[in-house]
Amino acid sequence: MNLDLTWRLLRGGGRKGMLGTWLTLGAVAVSTMLLLFAVTANFAFQARADRGAWRVPVAAASGKAVAVEATRYDYVRGRQITVVDLAALNGRAPAPPGLARFPAPGEAWLSPALAELAGRLPADQLAARFPARTGVLGEEALIHPEELVAVVGHRPDAPEMTAARSDEWTAGSRPTQVADLVGRPSEDARGYQILALIAGVLMVVPLLVFGGAAARLTVARRDQRLATLRLVGATPGQVVGMTVAEAVIVAFAGALAGTAAYALAVPLLTRIEISGGPWFAADLLPHPLVPVACLVAVPLLVGLSAVAGLRRVVVSPLGVAKRETPPAMRWFRALALLAVLAVVPMLGQATSVTVVAVVIGLAFLCVNLVGPWVVGIIGRVTAATARGPAGLLAGRRLVDDPRSAWRTVSGVAMTGFVAGFLALLTPGALATGATPGELRVLVPEGPPSAVAEQARERLGKAGVTATVRRSDKLVGVTPAGHADPATMDRARTALAGLVPGRTPTSDADHEHYNVQIIDDIRSGTVVVLSVSFLVAIASAGITAASSILDRRQTYGLLRLAGTPLTVLDRARRTETLVPLAVMGGGSIAVGVFCALPFMGGAPDGGGLTMLLVCVGIGFAGVLGAGAASRPLLRSVTADRAPRPD
Repeated sequence: MNLDLTWRLLRGGGRKGMLGTWLTLGAVAVSTMLLLFAVTANFAFQARADRGAWRVPVAAASGKAVAVEATRYDYVRGRQITVVDLAALNGRAPAPPGLARFPAPGEAWLSPALAELAGRLPADQLAARFPARTGVLGEEALIHPEELVAVVGHRPDAPEMTAARSDEWTAGSRPTQVADLVGRPSEDARGYQILALIAGVLMVVPLLVFGGAAARLTVARRDQRLATLRLVGATPGQVVGMTVAEAVIVAFAGALAGTAAYALAVPLLTRIEISGGPWFAADLLPHPLVPVACLVAVPLLVGLSAVAGLRRVVVSPLGVAKRETPPAMRWFRALALLAVLAVVPMLGQATSVTVVAVVIGLAFLCVNLVGPWVVGIIGRVTAATARGPAGLLAGRRLVDDPRSAWRTVSGVAMTGFVAGFLALLTPGALATGATPGELRVLVPEGPPSAVAEQARERLGKAGVTATVRRSDKLVGVTPAGHADPATMDRARTALAGLVPGRTPTSDADHEHYNVQIIDDIRSGTVVVLSVSFLVAIASAGITAASSILDRRQTYGLLRLAGTPLTVLDRARRTETLVPLAVMGGGSIAVGVFCALPFMGGAPDGGGLTMLLVCVGIGFAGVLGAGAASRPLLRSVTADRAPRPD
């Protein structure tokens, strides 16, 4: 009976009632789509780390080695090439990921992107660095589709497999006897997973808040309806059952729509370049259990949020029907935020990434917890200092329903937290701005003079004019016209194998990782802020329209009493912009405070500029949402006989 009555009430709410239902469904759909993206991104980085792990050798126990593995990095046209040198110790060496068999001495397997580039460039700029190409690597060996990777086979006693190499992980790995080719995730892969986890927290928390708020859209109209049912004899259990059924039906439909929208968006998401390239579509397609979990968790969250707001209806339906102002919220909300912020300064010494993510997430949630309480205070101050009817109406509305007012601005306030947090973390001093110039090769053994002479001979045969110098264990080569990428690549190719196991590199090459991490953090910042702004603008637009539907009887009666439409619109704008200014500034300050323990230097000018841009976009988005719902306000006040559902 409850389900049948719920369905009848859901369908019988009239055109404007169904509009409120569609708003809720749209809010849940947006939340689900972005939630899937935030969660799947972490699994995608894990998949990348797993695929690249085989290149980081793990030493075998005594007597169990089957192969020798080493890695080094080469460069072409400013792009990094990962070169994996392999040598089999016996016939039991397994085939590396992406290869049909273990490479024999003198064979080279190239990734599709590297094979295409080697075929496009002249051989003396790239292809001549490797033995005759044998095959193309499969996706299992690559981190991303455009990665440049070469797997080269050697004999176990070849100089490349016995010569000393650098101990720095940014330069590769020394020859290591391994029992398998499983390896372990690299240092940079683990770093990206940490950044992905933090970004996930910054995206998921606003989405959960938005998803929970979706259940409270058109809450006043539903409370009135349920209170009426209570007064005519409905039991508390029936009221709760109808509320849960209505919320879950709408939320499940929205979750299905959001899941479908995410699947359609995957081809576009693969174009986001992180860690040097785009994504395989399979990385961004979640495991089947993830969307199933979302289809269960999102309706459950919406249902619980809807039930949480029923206490007044169940306990005092007469008070709801009479539109009594609810009691003020308690100050313990602010105390919870202060308690979390007291822990933040200690995060700089935290060794667990999970602890950092949890504390930041709690601070984020506490901003949402304290928001309605602050809005209630703002309403009292606004009403007490009002100089006209618009200010008085706005203040009284904020006092009467601070939660509804907070839902309108919460998205932008949450985005302010994200922008404030990221503004101080935008790197600006990791790179020194080195330009390609001198190529240097370390000579760990033997006289550098002999290596320098070989370098002159090779460059002469290749037709590259260059200055060659030598110092203690170092040979430097400065090609004439070194600003030309083709000249630099010809010099690199001519010097390939000059010192076994080492590649000629420049200062710009050494900064490659720093430059890439800067670009990736900036790209990640854009992605996180894009998600946050999408949530904020969707939240502002949906809740603004929903608020008008909730109050349409009040607006209609005020209009019949002679209140100009401009006054009603100005009051609505005031009750949005005043809390937005206060809570937006407060959430930015909290975000900045949470980022202080992780600052590595002075704030970057680009980060501060980004913060100002975010503030401008946030205010513009809320103003735009209010303007978009103005025709709906005009429509509901045109009703000459306003009445509740």
